Amino acid sequence: MRLVATLLTALFVMLSSVPTWAQDKPRIAFLYHTPEDTIGWSFEHDRARKEVEEHFGDKIEVSYFWNIAEGDEGEAKMRELAAEGYDLIFATSYGYLNGVLNAAFANPETKFEHSNGFVRAPNSSTYSIRTYEGRVIQGIIAGNMTKTNKIGYIASYAIPYVIRDINAAFLAARSVNPDVEFEIVWLNTWENHELEAQAARDLIANGADVLMQNTNTIEPMVVAQELGAFSFGQDSDMKAYGPDASLTSSINHWAPYYIERVQALLDGKWESHDTWGGLASGMLEIGPYSDLIPLRVQAQANDAIAKIKEGRLHPFTGPIRKQDGSGWLAAGETASDSELLTMFFFVEGITGIIPQ
Repeated sequence: MRLVATLLTALFVMLSSVPTWAQDKPRIAFLYHTPEDTIGWSFEHDRARKEVEEHFGDKIEVSYFWNIAEGDEGEAKMRELAAEGYDLIFATSYGYLNGVLNAAFANPETKFEHSNGFVRAPNSSTYSIRTYEGRVIQGIIAGNMTKTNKIGYIASYAIPYVIRDINAAFLAARSVNPDVEFEIVWLNTWENHELEAQAARDLIANGADVLMQNTNTIEPMVVAQELGAFSFGQDSDMKAYGPDASLTSSINHWAPYYIERVQALLDGKWESHDTWGGLASGMLEIGPYSDLIPLRVQAQANDAIAKIKEGRLHPFTGPIRKQDGSGWLAAGETASDSELLTMFFFVEGITGIIPQ
């Protein structure tokens, strides 16, 4: 009996010393701010979620939630999941920012990951894609392909991520075509089929023959196909919706990051940090080119991709002035990540205003 008691005591001590993550199957949640999608921003996050489940199998328990609004609803859902014992919560949209921080500070035992965020709690991380690198490629192609020298840009919200993308696209387009102009339409929504379609029609009616977008739906591509303009796929390859209109797409790949972070959780090595990956890390991919793009333009685009991957090209390298003509970057000076993450101005040459 003494031997049995001793063995039971040793077993109890051993189990007590095992971290909770090793005793129980970790519970992981993904929050999406849109209804279920078949293409675009949330679709790519969910496709990555499926890859996570395939990679880890029954080692983890995964739940996912569509159409969780940013703001109070998102925060309430994160608090609810933390209270239910979820170990890791991925909040996959910029607008969850305050909710992530509030839920994280209120639930220090739960770990949070915020996509496109730039502020962390001790138990939260941020992860983003350098989408502006894709805008460089789009800008080079658009600047070469436009016949009217007018590019229409359908913007969502006036936040640094969107403003940064517009600036990068404009600078790249101007680098190959100094006569290019941008017309920017602000929709103040990530996803609205009717508004995006109408914006595309209005821009084309105003003379734009190439469209770009920071919104989620396929409507700009569909309208471009219908009206004989060009467009670029956003977050996913959208060529199927505009076979003649699509020049290329910027495609987001979240799975490598998600798998890495879940593995860190399983290993007990998860730490709060910031990740900002791009073409070099494989988090961003440029899709196939349209056959309508001349080979010399494809070569220009490929050269830019190679230089970005090698660190030899950064779109925000001076001399660059702000829209009001004031100085920003001197010749050879490159903007810091901190400057890019807080960017709230247009560069010189862009007309129009940033909504307040």
